[in-house]
Amino acid sequence: MQRSWLHGYTIDGGFAAHAAAEAGYAFELPEDADPVATAPLLCAGLIGWQSLKMAGEGRTIGIYGFGAAAHILVQVCKHRGQSVYAFVLPGDEAGRKFTLDLGAVWAGFSGEKPPVPLDAAIIFAPAGELVPMALDVVRKGGTVVCGGIDMSDIPSMPYRLLWGERRVVSVANLTRSDGAEFFSIGKAAGVRCFTSVYPLEHANEALDDLRAGRVSGAAVIVP
Repeated sequence: MQRSWLHGYTIDGGFAAHAAAEAGYAFELPEDADPVATAPLLCAGLIGWQSLKMAGEGRTIGIYGFGAAAHILVQVCKHRGQSVYAFVLPGDEAGRKFTLDLGAVWAGFSGEKPPVPLDAAIIFAPAGELVPMALDVVRKGGTVVCGGIDMSDIPSMPYRLLWGERRVVSVANLTRSDGAEFFSIGKAAGVRCFTSVYPLEHANEALDDLRAGRVSGAAVIVP
């Protein structure tokens, strides 16, 4: 059985250890890869890529919740010729500027309407109230993708938001081939991860900063 030695970091809480794993369940990374810069690709990047695949081949993509996954995804979309319309927390001017610097063609606050109908929208924020907002700005036949592990309850909404063959889907799993696709396109796109690094003993501080929207990019915890 072929095995590979891994040195791993997790996002938003983590570990650092050497361990043996079956090569078929691991990704080969460059020897000189910076663990801190690479860590977001192995979680947020993979989920973001799967969310984009489920969104379809549309040219106008809305993204709600501009954190670890979204800041990677906007770079991938730009490389693919897709226009990103970013939605950040109301009043978050720094976050709005960050999305535009990364390549978004428009950035506004949650609840605002973009200048054009969207082919799809991806929600990374764990806020169920964003689902009706996203449906309201997606064209007929468009898709709203919920890319988070958890989300608050989706509120009652008028049927007209869903009517017109719009659909709401969620991301729960991905395959190794999805990862291979992502690493290939991520390399071609020259994806750069922006990280805020916290020592393990400051994990609660990292979580507080994430909840408050004080992290631009990804939070990485290093023991």
